[in-house]
Amino acid sequence: MTVWDDLVGQADAVAPLRKAVEQSQAMTHAWLVTGPPGSGRSVAGRAFAAALQCVQGGCGDCHACVTALSGAHADVTVLATEKVTIGIDEVRDLIATAQTSPSEGRWRVMLVEDADRMTERTSNLLLKSIEEPPARTVWVLCAPSAEDVMVTIRSRARHVSLRVPDPEDVAQLLVDRDGVDPVVARECAYAAQSHIGVARRLARDADARARRAQVLALATEIRGVGDAVLAAADLVKVAEEDAAAATEERNVEERNELLRMLGADDGGRLPPALRSQVKQLEEDQKRRATRHKRDVFDRAIVDLLSLYRDVSCVQVGAEVPLVNESHRGHIEKLAERTTLADTMRCLDALALTRERLAGNVAPLLALEAMALALRPRTAA
Repeated sequence: MTVWDDLVGQADAVAPLRKAVEQSQAMTHAWLVTGPPGSGRSVAGRAFAAALQCVQGGCGDCHACVTALSGAHADVTVLATEKVTIGIDEVRDLIATAQTSPSEGRWRVMLVEDADRMTERTSNLLLKSIEEPPARTVWVLCAPSAEDVMVTIRSRARHVSLRVPDPEDVAQLLVDRDGVDPVVARECAYAAQSHIGVARRLARDADARARRAQVLALATEIRGVGDAVLAAADLVKVAEEDAAAATEERNVEERNELLRMLGADDGGRLPPALRSQVKQLEEDQKRRATRHKRDVFDRAIVDLLSLYRDVSCVQVGAEVPLVNESHRGHIEKLAERTTLADTMRCLDALALTRERLAGNVAPLLALEAMALALRPRTAA
């Protein structure tokens, strides 16, 4: 087993990274790892960091590999934001760390897992450090595509592009590493469209599979304006409940931990000098919840896109595997009572909704417009 084993179907893509570990002349001071969601960008970044610290080039078992992969290595700094954007103060701290020499490893590795979430001002601040890094510092930036990173940064980094892994490979990974039933693993790998993290969550959580099926049912249950409005409201409610469930307990723990560190009593009034720090924590938690809700909305839309993709495949008679094979009955019914033009219109409406949500349109309004567009317009 090596640190590269969790990268499914990316042997050719990560070859430059492995070569840089083995041959010093192939090494450079900055790398940009890109690929679609679920392709393993952050996994590749952490594997590269571990391999650089390992005397055997990434054995996967030594102390350097284990700590680097987990983010606990003293010379591997990982910035993975849970907010909508990466704050400029976070990058300032990162730059300060990058100027120091490695304490125990061979390299000081600076891994930014969501480089596309940096604003232009933040990117400009990072640019100077990437242009003139210390001799033993290497930057590894991860983003969905090279275009998501400021051109001046990507021009100074070596580009490694990952591809969408084959769903059969993802299914095999779930079977081998997580012990998932092969039938369930294959269904989840296709449903997740090869997104490894989503596939694992679906395979492990029956409730997650049920929620996904509920989202897909929107395509056949929306008959009129009333249904569309109710469906949009349900989606917003599900996202808010999901975000609350995912963050509420963690928020309380973080607040209590901060108060303990500040020596404050949670049962009484906070001294004025401490209120700003608690307020900053609360603002960060709100940003994290906002991003989580956006992710829930986006995943729901991606699932609907996959359904209408399957409908179009049936309508044109394409002999390709369906993403939602377990919903074939509903897909065939939808294909029979609509035309290909209707399906294309729905796909366009879903894509437009993603753009609107990314542009900070009120979620309920964007989803209501989407649900209205999904109403069938061709009689059976």
